Amino acid sequence: MRRARPGGDAIEVSRLHVGCGTEILEGWYNLDLQDLPGVDMVVDVTQEFPFRDVEYIFSEHFIEHLGFEAAVRFLQDCLRALRPGGVLRLTTPNLDWVWSTHYSVNDDGEEKRRQTYMLNRAFYAWGHRFLFSPQLLESLLRAVGFEETSRRAYGKSPHDALRGIERHQQYGGSPELPDLLVYEAVKGQAPRSPADPAFDELLASAQGEFLDHLEWRLDR
Repeated sequence: MRRARPGGDAIEVSRLHVGCGTEILEGWYNLDLQDLPGVDMVVDVTQEFPFRDVEYIFSEHFIEHLGFEAAVRFLQDCLRALRPGGVLRLTTPNLDWVWSTHYSVNDDGEEKRRQTYMLNRAFYAWGHRFLFSPQLLESLLRAVGFEETSRRAYGKSPHDALRGIERHQQYGGSPELPDLLVYEAVKGQAPRSPADPAFDELLASAQGEFLDHLEWRLDR
């Protein structure tokens, strides 16, 4: 196990597993904030992302633990670290499923109180900071510069390295309304312009609709 050194040389690895916790993947370089058994590097990836020329990045039940602005930077760092044609695979709770299964405006009394707790637990328990809808996550992946995005089923992928690597349990979703969002995003062969208007538009929307109300400020 090693610890990241701020400002150190970039590390060249083929397969990067971010936020692994105790779910260590063989053949992957496993990262976590905690010094747990099997972790290859202890690093706070919101502060330091010292990797390059990565073929695959996998992150399961991690991005929802970041504030929105940190999630944007994390995706930018993943894009930068990947080699051209490299793939990021994200697995995170599906906001559509959480809302649909945790709360009903038609209930009342004790059941409505219980649902209120359950919905807030989904948002804020276990260190959660921000839950994504499929529309927002896909548009964010595109806006930060990924060339191609594809929604996948749990455990399924056209890439052998990314098939069957999820380790967290599922919670009873369906093909029509899965409990988890699984996306794969590919880095293009040519770098995107840093002045891409889609990114500016997304940041402006996030700032005005959400971040201003939290007194956060996103910078390019």
